[in-house]
Amino acid sequence: MSNNKMKFDTQSIHAGGEHKNPENALNPPIFLTSTFAFENTDKVDAVMNFESDDYVYTRGNNPTLRLFENRMAELESGSGAVAFASGMAAISSVLFSYLRPGNKVLVHKTLYGSSYNVVTKVLPKYNIGHTIADLADTERLSEWVDEQTRVIYFETPSNPNLSIVDIKKVCEFARSRGIKVVIDNTFATPYFQRPLELGVDVVVHSATKYIGGHGDVVAGVAVSKDSDYITSLKFDYMCEFGGVRSPFNAWLLLRGMKTLGLRMRQHESNAIAAAQFLQGHAKVAEVFYPGLKDFPGHEVARAQMDGFGAIVSFEVKGGLEAAKRVVNNTRLFKLAVSLGDCESLVQLPAAMTHRGYDQESLKQFGLSAGMIRLSLGLEHIDDILADLDQALAQA
Repeated sequence: MSNNKMKFDTQSIHAGGEHKNPENALNPPIFLTSTFAFENTDKVDAVMNFESDDYVYTRGNNPTLRLFENRMAELESGSGAVAFASGMAAISSVLFSYLRPGNKVLVHKTLYGSSYNVVTKVLPKYNIGHTIADLADTERLSEWVDEQTRVIYFETPSNPNLSIVDIKKVCEFARSRGIKVVIDNTFATPYFQRPLELGVDVVVHSATKYIGGHGDVVAGVAVSKDSDYITSLKFDYMCEFGGVRSPFNAWLLLRGMKTLGLRMRQHESNAIAAAQFLQGHAKVAEVFYPGLKDFPGHEVARAQMDGFGAIVSFEVKGGLEAAKRVVNNTRLFKLAVSLGDCESLVQLPAAMTHRGYDQESLKQFGLSAGMIRLSLGLEHIDDILADLDQALAQA
């Protein structure tokens, strides 16, 4: 059976594994080597001239890393991928690969805190400008770009208020202007959303989250349909900036990916139940989840996604102090900055992952100091709802 005819759950176990494992091992080995030896100088010439797929040095290529990259490329409908040491290594490298001094990047008003810092604090040091706008309002895109705009970058669903951007409309607009579109697909994963199929140029992930799924690895990845771009991103940026991932972490991700579809189905099931529970709770002021029919981006999400993900954010009545009492009194939920683990996690974005935003920016970008973000894990839903109920009783 051809890999591109396989279903997602089968691809996540078998995709990219064209070669037989050494010693007939069922699982691929971890190639814990920094460098590779050559039989002769002819072999050196062949690999250095890209005439051979042999390996030279793990910073450029490694069998364990290559298997991960091939598998991610197939899951995201790309032609190639580049593994990075972290999600931010992937994001920053992709942005630097497209932007030059004097250029601009247009970004959605709600971004992960470190992505926001790269755009607003790091890129300006290299004379690269930015425009921040509500990209959910696609009718106004032409107002926010000019001749210097080279990239549109966003998350959808966004972190942490789950706002939805119409991927197709942004890509159609960008293509007409010669602008590249880069999307962070961490929240949705390729199980629920495949942006390359909708016209996006590059997809990035913090593979730390759902791709790994077990809270034991830090990693990133970028995927594209453009093979030449992937080669450039790997050898001109990942290799030279040095954001290489270890083979051991690639192996952990390959192990986690085997259950990606299974996990995402359960994550989403728990998220839907939690969102509905919170929406009906007397102490909750507002719930943010694309799967709710009255959520502003619900229809767009339904059209471009195969599911709504596992992140739910909400506001409790009573503001920041009430929110602190809630997160400080959970028992099952762990107070932590990450997401996508088997364990359910809770956090206050304005005080944790998004503390780089000042108070004025928080308000402008649709966030509040008292917003609570939940990453719904794989525990039994009865236990999840019981914990939320007892924590809200403290609000």
